[in-house]
Amino acid sequence: MARKGKMMEERHQKIMKYLVDYQLTNQYSPSIREIGDHIGVKSTSLVDYYLRQLTEMGYIDRDERVSRSIRILREYNGDRQGNVRSIQYSRQDVLSFPVLGRIVASEPIPVPGSDLAYFDSESSVEIPRKMLAGHGKESDLFVLEVSGDSMVDAMINDGDKVVFRQANKASNGDMVAVWLANNEETTLKYFYNEGSRIRLQPANPTMQPIYINDPKQVRIMGKVVMVIRNL
Repeated sequence: MARKGKMMEERHQKIMKYLVDYQLTNQYSPSIREIGDHIGVKSTSLVDYYLRQLTEMGYIDRDERVSRSIRILREYNGDRQGNVRSIQYSRQDVLSFPVLGRIVASEPIPVPGSDLAYFDSESSVEIPRKMLAGHGKESDLFVLEVSGDSMVDAMINDGDKVVFRQANKASNGDMVAVWLANNEETTLKYFYNEGSRIRLQPANPTMQPIYINDPKQVRIMGKVVMVIRNL
């Protein structure tokens, strides 16, 4: 097991340099796959192993529930000590979103534009603003907690929190939150318009798709932007 003070191997050094350069440019950390591409490692599990070692060495910290959450504690400079360095987000750079509800059989959940004053800080998630760049207006984003395992093959598990962009239309293959009027329930599925019917496809081989013969019974609420893991 890696320990603080242990000399880093070449791949550790490459990862640290990449993390520093990437974060200084983007103000957020790279994904595990991007790190792997940079150091020539295809296995995300192996990259995760190196990151765990760097965490144990005291060079980085991260929240494994949230993608791109690596925080640099010490910048490696070729010796055992390293320079103390941390890239922090100011409050202006962090957005807080209330968790509006769960995707379960229930009444329709509130959507952006509702009075959210009754949600306290414990029912919110904070996300660096730059991680949401390119996903539309911040006021159109909302967060739901997943209940169930219908999307496990899409790496979305029970208890995960999902960031959505409010939308009322979807293209085939989009992962969406929808309200099913006939069943009076919400669900998270892949969306497919098959002409005379709508197919809502789970990402779980043990579950069957949901077919809706009357498209008017399907109300799209939002498209998936980001998943926050519940580990």
